[in-house]
Amino acid sequence: MLKRMLLVHHVIGSTFHKWISPVFTGIGLFTLHCIVSLGMALDHLFFPSLRKVKIVKPIIVVGNPRSGTTFLQRFLVDNHFGAGMRIWKMIYPSLTLQALIKPLLPLMEKFSPARHHAAAAHQTSLTGIETDDPSLMFRYFDGFFLYGFFLAWAKDDLRSMFDPDVRDTADRDFAWLEKMWRRNLIGEKRSRVTSKLFSLGIRVPRFLQKFPDAKILYMVRDPLQTVPSGLSLVTGVLDGRFGFWSLSEAKRQHYINRLYDAFLELSMRFYEDYTQGRIPKENVLIVPFPRIMQDFDKLANEILTFVEVEPTPDLIKAIEETAEKQRQFKSKHAYDLAKFGLDEDKIRKDYAPIYDTFLK
Repeated sequence: MLKRMLLVHHVIGSTFHKWISPVFTGIGLFTLHCIVSLGMALDHLFFPSLRKVKIVKPIIVVGNPRSGTTFLQRFLVDNHFGAGMRIWKMIYPSLTLQALIKPLLPLMEKFSPARHHAAAAHQTSLTGIETDDPSLMFRYFDGFFLYGFFLAWAKDDLRSMFDPDVRDTADRDFAWLEKMWRRNLIGEKRSRVTSKLFSLGIRVPRFLQKFPDAKILYMVRDPLQTVPSGLSLVTGVLDGRFGFWSLSEAKRQHYINRLYDAFLELSMRFYEDYTQGRIPKENVLIVPFPRIMQDFDKLANEILTFVEVEPTPDLIKAIEETAEKQRQFKSKHAYDLAKFGLDEDKIRKDYAPIYDTFLK
């Protein structure tokens, strides 16, 4: 963890010329690690029911950023399919700490990194239901978020640090997710997990070894939409924090190329595992984004069957109302390939297997 902190400090300093503030951030993260460890130990004393909580048939929404994963997860959570993780609970997963911190949330919101998100692209807050990926950065200063926001800037290509074929952290990561999820089920008073993990695309087979009864909803959207939208989302956060668009064009393009390759690998690893039989088909339902927008009512019924949930009158009504809203929805987020030095032919060529397999 310390080695990764030093590496990120060097990358941020050499890229953005900020050497002092990252030191305090690193000290804060290390302190957080220690406090959370103490809090989780105390959980067993103050919440004895924790020993009895099991993770059964977790519903996991997977897909590249901007593929509709947030919409689907929040719909499932809002309609009581299960418990999703809120950002502040990822930072402080201990139930003991949460009881102490909850009154301070309005104040903490003013300093939250979530404030750097453009609302038109992705609306979130400390209390918002979000992807579980940053929890690995908060706990271990590791994972795809660390690469996507920081280490992709490095002069050397450090993607192998997050390649499960080169450095497999599955046992550590999935054990942490299980600890976090069990506590969240108690805190949210739910019996089933409804998570979102976009980085899971590169290691679904290993995840199913840990959670063999998991129900994975894999979102697929036209890369001509997800790629520029995903890049816009991430660079928007970086611009709010570090002034991304004020950097030299060479620096920006270096980073954009790295992030593009990472997004591509997320898609291609899942494609290869799925088509080569390394993922049991009974564990996965492919969810094409166009159906989310134009065919949500029928799609929702297929999802109900897949995740083994019986519809209630309230749920049927919510599905019908959501389907109508989706058919009328117009996004406020514009996509611009040229802004990121990309063109349609390159994306179609790189993502050809995705188009041919999932988007026919």
